[in-house]
Amino acid sequence: MTWLLILASTSISFGQVKAPASFGPVPTENQMRWQEMEYYAFVHFSLNTYTDQSWGYGNEDISLFNPSALDCRQWARICKEAGMKGIIITAKHHSGFCLWPSKYTDYSVKNAPWKNGKGDVVRQLADACKEYGLKLGIYLSPWDRNHPDYGKPEYITYFRNQLTELLTSYGPIFEVWFDGANGGSGYYGGANETRTIDRTTYYDWRNTYKLIRRLQPDCVIWNDGGDRGDLRWVGTEGGWVGETNWSLLNATGEVEWNMLHHGLENGNAWVPAEVNTSIRPEWFYHPNEDAKVKTVPRLMETYYNAIGRNGTLLLNFPIMPNGLIHPNDEKAALGFAEAVKEAFAADLAAGAKAKASNARGNALEFGAAKALDGNKDTYWATDDGVTNASLTIDLGKPTTFNRFLAQEYIRLGQRVKAFSVEALVDGDWKELARATTIGYKRILRLPSVKATQVRFNITASKSCPVIANIGIYHAPQILDVPAITRNQPGEITITPVDGESVVYYTLDGSTPTAKSGKYTGPFPTEGKVEVKAIAYDPISGKSSPVCHERFDISRKSWKIMGTDDEKAYAILDGNPATAWHQSNNMKMPVDLVIDLGSEQDLCGFRYFPDQGIGGPGIITRYQFYVSGDNEEWALVDQGEFSNIKNNPLEQIKKFEAVKARYIRLRALSNTKGNNDIGYAEVDVITK
Repeated sequence: MTWLLILASTSISFGQVKAPASFGPVPTENQMRWQEMEYYAFVHFSLNTYTDQSWGYGNEDISLFNPSALDCRQWARICKEAGMKGIIITAKHHSGFCLWPSKYTDYSVKNAPWKNGKGDVVRQLADACKEYGLKLGIYLSPWDRNHPDYGKPEYITYFRNQLTELLTSYGPIFEVWFDGANGGSGYYGGANETRTIDRTTYYDWRNTYKLIRRLQPDCVIWNDGGDRGDLRWVGTEGGWVGETNWSLLNATGEVEWNMLHHGLENGNAWVPAEVNTSIRPEWFYHPNEDAKVKTVPRLMETYYNAIGRNGTLLLNFPIMPNGLIHPNDEKAALGFAEAVKEAFAADLAAGAKAKASNARGNALEFGAAKALDGNKDTYWATDDGVTNASLTIDLGKPTTFNRFLAQEYIRLGQRVKAFSVEALVDGDWKELARATTIGYKRILRLPSVKATQVRFNITASKSCPVIANIGIYHAPQILDVPAITRNQPGEITITPVDGESVVYYTLDGSTPTAKSGKYTGPFPTEGKVEVKAIAYDPISGKSSPVCHERFDISRKSWKIMGTDDEKAYAILDGNPATAWHQSNNMKMPVDLVIDLGSEQDLCGFRYFPDQGIGGPGIITRYQFYVSGDNEEWALVDQGEFSNIKNNPLEQIKKFEAVKARYIRLRALSNTKGNNDIGYAEVDVITK
């Protein structure tokens, strides 16, 4: 047992003053190592990389896998330079295709043309991680749309055999990641059918966990598949966890979305939050997303809403078909790393004088200075029973700042329920913010203020607070991209996120600068339009990254058939925040029919689901029909919107070009299993 664990469990005294006893659940050593990593990578790569799908069905041609330039050292180098501490690889996704030469299936790299069947992506990545000082993690999908035994007891043996291969062949593994997707249509060894399982019992997770603990005793387990692991999903793939975020849940029982997102204040188990999101809209590579890589400002938003809210950040890189991370993704990740470095380059509280309203036993060992000494293993603590306290930091002179960071010594549990931050400005105390939980790390973004002192007030705590670190910073401004929308009549609106920046734009495909056209208000457009825009700050001379939007034919002549509800036209207004729902009294299938006003050369469509909390009315399975006269209809596409429940993004589907005036989007099922069908936006893709 380490010295710190002895301290946490037995309350050894410093001199004559005893350290606080632990309160409630506390993290294991594995969870502490994981939490301190803070930031690490996902990489998604499989056969569906080559078919432009989100999820493979398990029947994809194995000969497609032939990455001409695969270089896991490139992945590792980028992740290292981006400040990440590890990489989790999708060793097997839902299609069942294995990126290592598993001896238990033919559906793996050993039968692909890549390296004449002698390749092993997992091995290459393990070696690259070792070279670059990164930790290796394994994603293994419990759902397998290729295997003939999926849904039967025999499959569990197969699943554990593959897990054993991965956990015994590639060195230390820091995290095992199990996706919660399960059951549904698939190839299943040629059966081509739909299969269902009871995710709470089928996988027998308890015994699977025992296997993992035996083979990799130092790793943590992430599981959204029906049984509590060491870590929890936060209920969204959008890159954020709740402002209130307890690292606690109950060890057994159902977990509702609210618990996933905020934790459970009085939970009886330590189950901290991992925020997983992709650097692009989707998890796997899609060429049409090359211009949709998250910008540095958006990634910084994710940083503050994940790491800054007591979570870790798992950021995904979709690997290209050639086996490399795209240059746009690399540029964004490295820019993100530089922005984090600049934001937290100088701790203005370091070396400052501090005093506390209460320090445990009036001992220096637990005094205010311990929160400013840069040592994560020392902390300011109050006397037992003192749950409201303040710590005042003297900055020595008027100092400008806009970030406040606090960390609890979580080896003794998570305690703080509420706190506030004040600043002494021109001799008067001014409240800057109120917040709730802290946990391992909490970062508040504040309006820039110049103050001589800062006061940290703990206004509610479950037990005497133990504060390991406080930091004060002045982060430089980063302009975000403006938002570009086009309404049904065809008017383009460009809105700066901060509401104040000057916007410049182009319509000819060129990169906008401060010498381009200045946006002064909405302007009309016809037909296909390509808009690029930047937000510009004339004082600093800084500009945002470029926002790039392409719009297809104008929708001003479109009519929604079969309804007199004017609210239906919210699905054509260009605003994804507005939505329309068809009547709950309708039964599946539910049809949306639109008259395009004239014949068009169609080759695809777009569906943007309702963005409301809880995912109301999101379509999961669909059919798409076209017609020239609204009488004779032809089915041109059908399938699933993969992962749309957890990642409710715009869905883009392509099909062979066809001439038509009318379209019909038929909903066959939704995420809730009811008859509510909602739409935020519907559009077409023309040839």
